[in-house]
Amino acid sequence: MELEMKIKGLMIDPITNMPIIILRDPNGPSVLPIWVGIFEANAIALQIEKIVTPRPMTHDLLKSALQGLEARVDKVLITDLKDNTFYALIFLSHQGRSLPIDSRPSDAIALALRTGSPIFVSTEVLEKAKNTDMTRDAGESERIRKWLDSLDPDDMGKYQM
Repeated sequence: MELEMKIKGLMIDPITNMPIIILRDPNGPSVLPIWVGIFEANAIALQIEKIVTPRPMTHDLLKSALQGLEARVDKVLITDLKDNTFYALIFLSHQGRSLPIDSRPSDAIALALRTGSPIFVSTEVLEKAKNTDMTRDAGESERIRKWLDSLDPDDMGKYQM
């Protein structure tokens, strides 16, 4: 089963200093943090802030290529979590066919933001994320979990959605 989620925010993990995309079910309590790299977070932040760059970024280029090919992004889906790594698919429609394209979640999300496409997460991924230590240290993992559970919209900082 798939659950549509929205980007709640983009923030810096206070423990690892790595960017985190926070996905949240707008109709329920589900929250999914996805740690991403600095460059991936920048691509997402540029779109959240509606900053136009002088030259197309990679995700802008891909959006333009898809438009030129008369293809569209129907949705992106976070499909799996293995060894603390998330996996995603971008579902394209082209000439009446649905084409799933393998992607990193950060790239899929950056493209979804640019195309106005919905973001879905497999409910199995949400369950795995609840039961997976996203850090090596169990104490730190519990601290992160408590911190995510207690997030307030004011804590989202500049990139709140």
